[in-house]
Amino acid sequence: MVRLTSQPIDEAAVIAAVRSPQAGAVVLFLGTTREMTGDRRTLELSYDCYALMAEKKLAELEAQARAKWPLVGCVIVHRLGLVPLAETSVAIGVSSPHRRAALEAGGWLIDTLKEIVPIWKQERYADGATEWVHPGINR
Repeated sequence: MVRLTSQPIDEAAVIAAVRSPQAGAVVLFLGTTREMTGDRRTLELSYDCYALMAEKKLAELEAQARAKWPLVGCVIVHRLGLVPLAETSVAIGVSSPHRRAALEAGGWLIDTLKEIVPIWKQERYADGATEWVHPGINR
């Protein structure tokens, strides 16, 4: 399941969606707004996207992960709009019979999402400056 939302992400709901008696491992990754980027203080992030394309790419990632690993559950939720400090901008939940597959799939999903999904992040700094961070740039 993939979803874009403008509301805060319910992390417990992500875990509940992938939990299963067939899964011996549940992995949850949360990407959150950090206060410092290098030596600059961040006030908040803002995310924007072309929703139809972003949802299509997220669904492709889910299908690829399911083809590569024996996943029981897979959920990707990305928040759009303003995301204050310490709040979650992306949640990825995966479950599988064994931990290695869940850990590998979760890591691959967030790394690949940041590289190819057309979701754009704008950092808003305490000094009033803003900066767009493009997909594929790790920060």
